Amino acid sequence: MPKTTKQGKAIEDELPSTLQRSDDKAKRTFAKTHDSAAEEYGDERRANQVAYSALKHTHEKVGDHWEPKDGKGPSDEQAEGGNRETAGGVDANASKAHLMELARRLDVSGRSRMTKDELVQAIGKANDRESARARKS
Repeated sequence: MPKTTKQGKAIEDELPSTLQRSDDKAKRTFAKTHDSAAEEYGDERRANQVAYSALKHTHEKVGDHWEPKDGKGPSDEQAEGGNRETAGGVDANASKAHLMELARRLDVSGRSRMTKDELVQAIGKANDRESARARKS
């Protein structure tokens, strides 16, 4: 199912709920990449993977939505290329200070004693909780 109109605008109803709560650039990035990949590969699952990979270069998942990153680039080793575990939208390449700020915003308990890797995992879990909560409302 196409995610963009003929004019290239994202179709809100076709986007994942976390993107529906995100800025227009995140919506356009995902939708245009998805449609291009779907046309090229003919596989919805692969189109979603490619679209999320593109999105993770410019945005990071914060709670129940995606926010622009301070700088462009891959968010984790998987986005850099290869068969590795993904960080689920958390910018694992961000500074520890940035991750601490996100953990504070998401009210992650015990964050001051966490390593960078632990912060990435805790933020991912908090994001999943926020997304699930937002879907219910």
